[in-house]
Amino acid sequence: MMMNGDAANGGPAATLAAAPAAASVAGGAANVGPAVPTLGFATRAIHVGCPPDPGSGAVVPPISVSSTFAMPGLVKKDHMYSRLSNPNRDGFEACLASLEGGKHGFAFASGQAATVTMMHTLKAGDHVVSIDDVYAGTQQYFTRIATPMGLNFTFCDMAAPGALEAAILPTTRLVWLETPTNPTMKITSIEAVAAAAHAVGALLVVDNTFASPYLQSPLALGADVVFHSVSKYIGGHSDLVMGALVTSDAALAVRLRHLQINMGATPSPFDCFLASRGLKTLALRMVAHSTNGAAVAAAVEAHPAVRKVLYPGLASHPSHAVATMQMRGGGGMMTFWLRGGLPAARAFLGALSVVTLAVSLGGVESLVEHPALMTHASLPPEVRAELGIDDGMVRLSVGIEDAADVVADITQALDAAKAVIDGGAPATAAPATGAVGAAAAPPKVTGVKRPHE
Repeated sequence: MMMNGDAANGGPAATLAAAPAAASVAGGAANVGPAVPTLGFATRAIHVGCPPDPGSGAVVPPISVSSTFAMPGLVKKDHMYSRLSNPNRDGFEACLASLEGGKHGFAFASGQAATVTMMHTLKAGDHVVSIDDVYAGTQQYFTRIATPMGLNFTFCDMAAPGALEAAILPTTRLVWLETPTNPTMKITSIEAVAAAAHAVGALLVVDNTFASPYLQSPLALGADVVFHSVSKYIGGHSDLVMGALVTSDAALAVRLRHLQINMGATPSPFDCFLASRGLKTLALRMVAHSTNGAAVAAAVEAHPAVRKVLYPGLASHPSHAVATMQMRGGGGMMTFWLRGGLPAARAFLGALSVVTLAVSLGGVESLVEHPALMTHASLPPEVRAELGIDDGMVRLSVGIEDAADVVADITQALDAAKAVIDGGAPATAAPATGAVGAAAAPPKVTGVKRPHE
């Protein structure tokens, strides 16, 4: 199911399409390509920050691996040293900023590096309110590294009425929101959180990793900064590790550029090249992820081995109405709970053949993981229990394979889990209909439209 794509949410020729081409700040004036304000999302993804090489005429800009750049004299030029700026990094930053409807983009060597850099805009004694089921790596940094350095944190369910307002203190300077969250797929109104944060003069950072700029536009909904783990949907091929921040706040952008350069956590030119290439197909991939995600979510929800499914495109999601208002599609991420706990989860994971058991998400291939024993094993057991991360939870990143193949593979694996739940050994699964290498009819998925068109 694909959701709202109207102008209020950055739909066709609206918020995103009207965003000016991004420019670099105090570190490299990249040529950001055509600055036509009405270019659509997919067009900007291909052209912004990626003009033909002026020297050779190459349509694809070369990977600039040089650490240093020749000076024409004692005059300022675009590039001097690659930690300060690099053509590949500048191009990626400009393109991502444009797609998020922002003015300034910043690339980092990992999502964690982007998080650390953002926190360095604060000082000891400042207070941060974070959503309670924040990504485990972010939670670990907040509690084990940033807290001993003098920052104070409160974790709360921002979707609960009044919870954020109750958590805010006179020293609150920043609110950190994920929506949808990892792994519990909690969806929170960005507009409501922005209003509460701005009422006390705090900045709002929104982790947009699960949605991508194609499906959700946090800046247009009131956020001050957008965060991405570029390794996920933006890169899209599970072959790089990067992070990014985007803002339209000029003063904050100067601070972020200063921190980026002087903390040194900048990505390699090759990784920036890969990330830029990923952006070029983001629109196509997110439509495919959402189409496949809807088909898989419907099949999982109907299976008797499953107790609950959380997917933004399902009407059964408790915040489906919020998702419909601020997202343009359901995406490819979902979480579900098996009735039989860990034994059923082991049977399910062991029976899969198309879907791969691995951490991370957002790649072209379908990936599945067990949060309690994998990505979120570092959380204290009581915190996992409070967040609902139990032994029956499974997180699924639906790729862009033929949907029929993924549905068939997951269905036969759920059948294996059902056998365990019913008290027997899991049956030896027959080759799934539409398994890899076999021809299968395309899935019948209705109600899908392409946003940004």
